[in-house]
Amino acid sequence: MLSFLNSLPGAVAQGVIWGIMAIGVYITFRILDLADLTVDGSFGTGGAVLVVCTVNGLNIYLSLLIAFLAGCAAGFITGILHTKFGIPAILAGILTQLALYSINLRIMSGKANQPLSVMKYNLLVSLRNIPKSIIIACIFAAAIIGILYWFFGTELGHSIRATGCNQSMARANGINTNTNKVIGFILSNGIVALSGGLLAQYQGFSDVNMGKGAIVIGLAAVIIGEVVFGKIFKNFALRLFGAILGGIIYYIVLTFVLRLGLNANDLKLFSAIVVALFLGVPYWKNLISQKRYKPTKTEVS
Repeated sequence: MLSFLNSLPGAVAQGVIWGIMAIGVYITFRILDLADLTVDGSFGTGGAVLVVCTVNGLNIYLSLLIAFLAGCAAGFITGILHTKFGIPAILAGILTQLALYSINLRIMSGKANQPLSVMKYNLLVSLRNIPKSIIIACIFAAAIIGILYWFFGTELGHSIRATGCNQSMARANGINTNTNKVIGFILSNGIVALSGGLLAQYQGFSDVNMGKGAIVIGLAAVIIGEVVFGKIFKNFALRLFGAILGGIIYYIVLTFVLRLGLNANDLKLFSAIVVALFLGVPYWKNLISQKRYKPTKTEVS
């Protein structure tokens, strides 16, 4: 138990960083109502770009900006494949993700991983200073939530939300749904890549496989946040904040089960089970409520 408590700060730091990635997933999964698997590639792209730019002498903030733009470019490709080539969103994301594996290797000069030492570079977050990392990650999370809350309150933001709610109705009102989808993909993967850049700093390296399974963790954070805080967080900004809290809860639970002796090789299996269970909770609740409520003959007639 003492070992678990000592590891909690690290779990919180990772939870916030992955929670930022979950916000990107939230944009496509909940706002656009599309399944985007690009994030498994764009997350690694953000980390690779951040490390390479920093190692080559760029300012850490400028490196993060370039990582964000690289993620936006990945989202743009997925959006074009989906809207201009007529490829289903989930398949378009898989194609982009597949291409990004080779691109990420090229970014890192053919190396599978690239180190980034906090002793050599002025990093924002690091395992060496977890309290500072938590504060910086929370600042980034708060800034992203604030910007998104403002953006989705604008006319363009409302049109993107309308696209996700009902495409036919949106088109009937003169909204270019294809353009809105592309914007959504761009914004989502830009945030995912930014999160990848933060994680690369935190762990001290980028790896070509660091984004593998990222979509599962992102979905877990989103779903956990909705199930646990859905009845409390009605405001849009609070729903985004719920994704951050979902990421923190996920990593605390993950740390706990690891301390109980879970084999590290089973983490992907555990993540899949967690996501499946939390995705099923709303369905089970609805099923139970329907069984409890049995309409009378008068109500039926």
